[in-house]
Amino acid sequence: MTVSHDQIAALTEVAHALADAARQAILPHFRSVDLVSDNKLDDGFDPVTVADRAAEQAMRDVLAALRPDDAILGEEFGATSGTTGLTWVLDPIDGTRAFISGTPTWGVLIAVGDDAGPVIGVIDQPYIGERFTGSPAGADLQGPHGNSTLKTRGPRPLSEATIFTTFPEVGTTAEAKAFHAVAGQTRLTRYGMDCYAYALLAAGQIDLVIEAQLNAYDIQGPIGVIQGAGGIVTDWAGGPAHNGGRVIAAANADIHKAALAILEEHL
Repeated sequence: MTVSHDQIAALTEVAHALADAARQAILPHFRSVDLVSDNKLDDGFDPVTVADRAAEQAMRDVLAALRPDDAILGEEFGATSGTTGLTWVLDPIDGTRAFISGTPTWGVLIAVGDDAGPVIGVIDQPYIGERFTGSPAGADLQGPHGNSTLKTRGPRPLSEATIFTTFPEVGTTAEAKAFHAVAGQTRLTRYGMDCYAYALLAAGQIDLVIEAQLNAYDIQGPIGVIQGAGGIVTDWAGGPAHNGGRVIAAANADIHKAALAILEEHL
């Protein structure tokens, strides 16, 4: 779907309204001493809180008022069909484990696009007050220290790169082996940053984020932001990543190519 400049501007305004609504729903619960989390899994731990559900419902209410004919895919309340060809992809709190631990690396993820992937992406960190927004028109950061244009890092050798992922085990044993083969050739590896890792990549602070077993709502917001800032997001075979799975986000084509070659070699 081709989206005009005016459409991008209008959809971006809606995305900001969603992020504003999510902030208001979430912040009263963050670092609350009586916050309770439920576990979605019988085997393992995948927490969800009242803040997750309240934030997604708040965003859905905004869409019902402003974009009632668009489809929605949300982590907590699933899929709602639409008629416009556009789908809003919502992760009300990406990094709920971080949220219930009191660390400010979680974020609200918002994207809108079609079957080919997101056109606009937002990574919002309500507690810090930083909002990263990207589209074909570019990417920017709005924050307490001012606003700035986002641009990913230029090429550098893999030996000088910084790489992030959320969990040291990454995914399966094979996926972990492939990730650590790349990480072993970089200068610095960091863990546990959730969606904030992708924001840092868009801001030119790091070079790579490599993850596996993601859902569409985990990655579509970051894709929009990173691509708007000049970066690349694909799956581990170099194909589209907007449906989730194995994802590599890179600051530029050179470092993407170098890391992808190692991943392919070890899978």
